[in-house]
Amino acid sequence: MAGPKSVDSRRQPPSEVDVLVVGAGFSGLYALYRLRELGRTAHVIESAGDVGGVWYWNRYPGARCDIESIEYCYSFSEEVVQEWNWSERYAAQPEILRYINFVADKFDLRSGITFDTTVTSAAFDEDSSTWTVETDRGDRIRTRHLVMASGQLSVAQLPDIPGLRDFAGEFYHTGNWPHEPVDFSGKRVGVIGTGSSGIQVSPQIAKQAAELFVFQRTPHFAMPARNAPLDPDFLADLKTRYAEYREEARNSPGGTHRYQGPKSALEVSEDELVETLERYWEKGGPDILAAYRDILRDREANERVAEFVRGKIRSLVRDPEVAERLVPKGYPFGTKRLILEIDYYDMYNRDNVHLVDTLSAPIEEVTPRGVRTSEREYELDSLVLATGFDALTGALFKIDIRGVGGASLKEKWAAGPRTYLGLSTAGFPNLFFIAGPGSPSALSNMLVSIEQHVEWVTDHIEYLFKNGLTRSEAVLEKEDSWVEHVNEVANETLYPVANSWYLGANVPGKPRVFMLYVGGFHRYRKICDEVAANGYEGFVLS
Repeated sequence: MAGPKSVDSRRQPPSEVDVLVVGAGFSGLYALYRLRELGRTAHVIESAGDVGGVWYWNRYPGARCDIESIEYCYSFSEEVVQEWNWSERYAAQPEILRYINFVADKFDLRSGITFDTTVTSAAFDEDSSTWTVETDRGDRIRTRHLVMASGQLSVAQLPDIPGLRDFAGEFYHTGNWPHEPVDFSGKRVGVIGTGSSGIQVSPQIAKQAAELFVFQRTPHFAMPARNAPLDPDFLADLKTRYAEYREEARNSPGGTHRYQGPKSALEVSEDELVETLERYWEKGGPDILAAYRDILRDREANERVAEFVRGKIRSLVRDPEVAERLVPKGYPFGTKRLILEIDYYDMYNRDNVHLVDTLSAPIEEVTPRGVRTSEREYELDSLVLATGFDALTGALFKIDIRGVGGASLKEKWAAGPRTYLGLSTAGFPNLFFIAGPGSPSALSNMLVSIEQHVEWVTDHIEYLFKNGLTRSEAVLEKEDSWVEHVNEVANETLYPVANSWYLGANVPGKPRVFMLYVGGFHRYRKICDEVAANGYEGFVLS
């Protein structure tokens, strides 16, 4: 097995480029590809040892995408569409990472990336209208434009539990998993967290561990994934019409093929409601959110659907007491990210799995021997944190970004992120975000959103170069009205009711601001296209 890369093997970044991109996940790779196609000098800085972004770091057992693989992929290259074959309905992490590597190899993208290097600061120079970017390796790069493709879920969030560093056993976070397989055979394992990562990793650990203790604070709604191998004939047919298939997705609210049912959940009989929801349950996946037009807009309509799902959870877990603790209450269905599960509820029917309800018995501290709640201490050999991420702003705030007059981005966004279209922020010229706060981002099919954002940003940069313009800055008034619009649209829904990571509620001290655009990807895309068609209205170009 190869050892860690030496410093000498690191690709030295150029001292000057047209565009510097931060991050080599799906966004950064496509940005590099497109900028090269447009004839711009571009380079990528990546903190990891290779490409992949979130799929490079999240290697925990059971890691899997919750968007169907035929939707969660690039569409910009017909060759890639024709040459790659997905094996499953919902691709697992190893397959997604192989796909990203396949694309990177096909277009020789690694030749434009510096790995094992972290951007530490970026400062805008008003005289030259350029950014000076510095890294932890002592690199200093001057760039006309800076593109942040640093990811929405890339900074692992450690819980604020006393004694966390004192644990004497094996310690893991799902968002920064070892590259080598971890063997839990015969061990007593604790998992803290029952969001998407916790629900994916726990059943896999349960198959190995002598005992598994799942520490749950908030129960989540989880739908069966109904994952299965993909039919080769279906894939072959899809490839004959993939461009048309993808365009349909671009014209949908979520950037997928999920279509909103026309009826209200309040206007149908109980029999019709149950029959409809049973169909969605048997199909699996998150499309149940579109079963009725008012699920995410009306509390009473939402409650009818929520109660159906609660009934399903109760029917899957044999111990009625455990089942009741797994049933989500107190927030509307679908207002936290709807999780897809494989064997999660069934896992609680195993003798070696124990649910620890930390709402009734809070975790007081992590000790060298395990986890102590208000009721007892659980002795553990291994502790797994599935506690999520400092979403959307975490990666940006790890870099000291300073715009006009030395103003700090972190200080500007102290009360919550403020962007124009999720693409740019006033006072920080020539700085662009890919799928950032204020865009559909994680509420949509990320790959559709990423492609749209990268294309918009790179087209905008090309427009500036072709027209002899050196500076593009969002207008503050336009930014204010966009933030207002994002909030208005969110407040028409039930999303803000839940304490979710969409609002930053999982990070102590983070301002509670709804960070995503819920007006629909199709609507958002149209707004962005109109802005570009009107000479990039809302940006001062000079």
